[in-house]
Amino acid sequence: MTIIKHKEQRVGVLIDVQNMYHSAKNLYGARVNFKEVMKAAVAGRKLIRAIAYVIKTETGEEKAFFEALTKMGIEVKTKDLQIFYGGLKKADWDVGMAVDAIRLLPLLDVIVLISGDGDFCPLVEYLRNEGRQVETIAFGKSASAKLKELADDFIDLSENQNKYLLKLKT
Repeated sequence: MTIIKHKEQRVGVLIDVQNMYHSAKNLYGARVNFKEVMKAAVAGRKLIRAIAYVIKTETGEEKAFFEALTKMGIEVKTKDLQIFYGGLKKADWDVGMAVDAIRLLPLLDVIVLISGDGDFCPLVEYLRNEGRQVETIAFGKSASAKLKELADDFIDLSENQNKYLLKLKT
C-alpha cells in the first residue's frame, strides 16, 4: 500500500508496549529496538506526541527500560499489574490508548499505532472516518489481519529484523 508521507504532517505515535514486547519475545526471542521503530513511525514528519503504555511489575525491574523510553522523547504512561484472587494477572491499556487517540485527534494528521492487537480495529475505523491517516506497525506474524487491512499503511517489523530487533542477552 502506497501512501503519502510528507514532512508537514503532524504525527502522534501510540505504543502498545506489552503487545510489542510479547510478540518480539515469543516470535524471535528478542527485544524491540524502539529507537528504530520510532524513526519508522515518524518518517521525517513532525512528531507532536509519542506515548508508550506500560505495565509496572512488583519487582520494578523495568524501571531502566522506562527511563530509556523517556530519553528517546517518549512519554511513558504506567499502570500497575493487576493480580486477582487465584493468581490471574491482567495488564491492559487498550481503552486508555483509544481515549488518548481520540483526545489527540484535533492536533494530528496521522496517528501511528504500534500494536498488532485486533481490538484496535474499531478505533482505526473511527480515526479514518474522522479524516485521519492511520498507520500501524507490528510484527506481521502476530498482527491482526483485519487491523493490517484497515490501516492506511502497515509496517511489518519482521521484514527487517536486524533493524527492529535487539537480541536478548543470554
